[in-house]
Amino acid sequence: MKKIAVLTSGGDAPGMNAAIRAVVRTAVFHELDVCGVFQGYQGLVDGDFKKLHVRSVAKILGRGGTILKSARCKEIRTKEGRVRAIENLRKNEIDGLIVIGGNGTFAGAMKLNEEHGFPIIGLPGTIDNDLAGTDNTIGFDTATNTIVEAVDKIRDTADSHNRLFFVEVMGRDNGFIALRTGIATGAIAVMTPETGLDSNDLIDVLQAGQRNQKSSSIVIVAEGDKSGGAYELAKKIQNKTDLYDIRITILGHLQRGGPPSCYDRVLASRLGVEAIEALLRGESNCMIGIVNDSLLSTPFKKAVANKIHTLEDEVRIARILSI
Repeated sequence: MKKIAVLTSGGDAPGMNAAIRAVVRTAVFHELDVCGVFQGYQGLVDGDFKKLHVRSVAKILGRGGTILKSARCKEIRTKEGRVRAIENLRKNEIDGLIVIGGNGTFAGAMKLNEEHGFPIIGLPGTIDNDLAGTDNTIGFDTATNTIVEAVDKIRDTADSHNRLFFVEVMGRDNGFIALRTGIATGAIAVMTPETGLDSNDLIDVLQAGQRNQKSSSIVIVAEGDKSGGAYELAKKIQNKTDLYDIRITILGHLQRGGPPSCYDRVLASRLGVEAIEALLRGESNCMIGIVNDSLLSTPFKKAVANKIHTLEDEVRIARILSI
């Protein structure tokens, strides 16, 4: 192997730049040439390649976002698009590819590998933390820290005005972010697909809080909760009771931005180094993750499987501590 390429795809996550830096510097350390593919899979299909070197990744360790940019790509979902992607990789004499992203990124990587046998290693870059084969994804720690900081400030206002705040957080169709931040902020309830609470259950929880003399409360709502999100849930509660002065905050893309935490910088660096060395060992069609602080390779097919069962303990803790 003489030359590798690296791309970022899907939603940006804090720590992606740290991963890019680690990939490039490790490749150079092992005397490999490196190309950056810009705009994710779209750049792979369009041939948007640029040679990278050590100075290309200087001073990006603490930057949010991704210097390689990211974009959604419809063409990579088609056989024709994947053929163009492979042709561009071969045209640029690329021997191996590192992809940084989440479920959609790995689905594309699987197709490229299965159809063309091209060596690909994935790094878990998503704030959602929904990939199997790793305890934490790159960006999850930073995003949850950002949310906790925001909710702590919201609580000051909630307490001052005796209000009930619904705070909606990201996470796609799972509750990893919501449960982690709900526990960390002392939310009276966490509404996620995993907790199974509905509006009637929530009213019971809120009334129990009033009996315990809670004058204000925070409810964390996962964007994928079956209630339909914070606005819909707040409307249902307002229609069933007038006991609360309700406010709603949608944190939105604030959760994806900002400098990565120390944890995410180190995680991304460890995974980036291992990704290059895994390619050199001949590994492919797998994601590099971290489990119990040890590096682990997981086939893409298993990595994109749902790991919701790992939330059982956090669901239980959130319920116990909400009284």
